[in-house]
Amino acid sequence: MSKAMKKGAMLAALVMSIGLAGCAATEGLEDRVAALESAVSAAQSAANAAASAASDASSAAQGAQNTANQAMQAASGAQACCDANGERISRMFEKASSK
Repeated sequence: MSKAMKKGAMLAALVMSIGLAGCAATEGLEDRVAALESAVSAAQSAANAAASAASDASSAAQGAQNTANQAMQAASGAQACCDANGERISRMFEKASSK
């Protein structure tokens, strides 16, 4: 065989081996891509669930804040009543003491 034919045969063998290796590598990549797509989908589902839970927590916190505001108004009203009673008692005591 001539040197040119040997080089051509070697080149053909090299191209075929690279081609076969490329196909095998592609199959592995396809599996990896599928696994990554599945992982991304699972991560998106988890993110959606977390966003929903955060929204629920925010609603609960708003409800708690509203309840706390109502309790503060009730406590302020009760304090005003107590202050008024204290002033009446003081006036009654002073009036009784001055007699």
